[in-house]
Amino acid sequence: MADQLTIMAVHAHPDDEVISTGGIFARYAAEGIRTVLVTCTNGEQGDAPGGIKPGQAGHDAEAVREQRLSELRESAALLDIAHIELLGYRDSGMDGWDANHDPDAFWNIPVEQAAARLAGLMRYYRPQVVVTYDENGNYGHPDHIQANRIAQAAATATDIPDKLYYTAIPRESSLEVFSALRASGAVDFEPPDDFGTPMDQITTVVDVAAYTQRKVKALEAHGSQGDSIPFLRMPTELQQMIFGTESFVRHFNRVAAAPSAEADLFAGLR
Repeated sequence: MADQLTIMAVHAHPDDEVISTGGIFARYAAEGIRTVLVTCTNGEQGDAPGGIKPGQAGHDAEAVREQRLSELRESAALLDIAHIELLGYRDSGMDGWDANHDPDAFWNIPVEQAAARLAGLMRYYRPQVVVTYDENGNYGHPDHIQANRIAQAAATATDIPDKLYYTAIPRESSLEVFSALRASGAVDFEPPDDFGTPMDQITTVVDVAAYTQRKVKALEAHGSQGDSIPFLRMPTELQQMIFGTESFVRHFNRVAAAPSAEADLFAGLR
């Protein structure tokens, strides 16, 4: 599989593939680039059918798993993701949840063990570009942090990726967006001043405006988690503003021709 340009995104849960990478998946698939999604957990700590929350009576983790994996397959089809690889680990839940202590939770799996499995996928698909979260999992979720750790370890062990990127939420624009969302009634969350990544640290902004509605449809495919996806409740013009670009921080790069500021994750590799 070494002859084709390939992007691999390493995500924690079903639905994570949409917000920060749905546009690049759709865009690069349209450009003939092989797209590979690695989903580390089955999402058992999501909402159960009927909107039952984790910890509430009647929350069936196995039913949640089946629902979320079915939704993942529908989302991936909408984004033209060619290959889905499931590591199958158990969802650890948000930081501080009881699920954090489950010995089978992804957060508790030794990094070298999970990284070895991911390394096998890197050797098979030979991705030039790998995308995952930053060291804090973008917002502190244990499974996102673990995904970062295994992606870094697998990239180092295989020496295959030419570039490793972290997804990023631009700080300045995101504060404006949340202000607009609160005004529209879509959310009541007010992010801290240090939320997101300062624009001067973002190395790559990819135009995916042509795929905004595909991202919305892919999010809608994850309907069982609608309560935790405020983007579905916002006006269309805000969706276009938020989903029209995807931003990244280049963590490492060994492509001499790659510019310091990029509009393409494959800059220097074409």
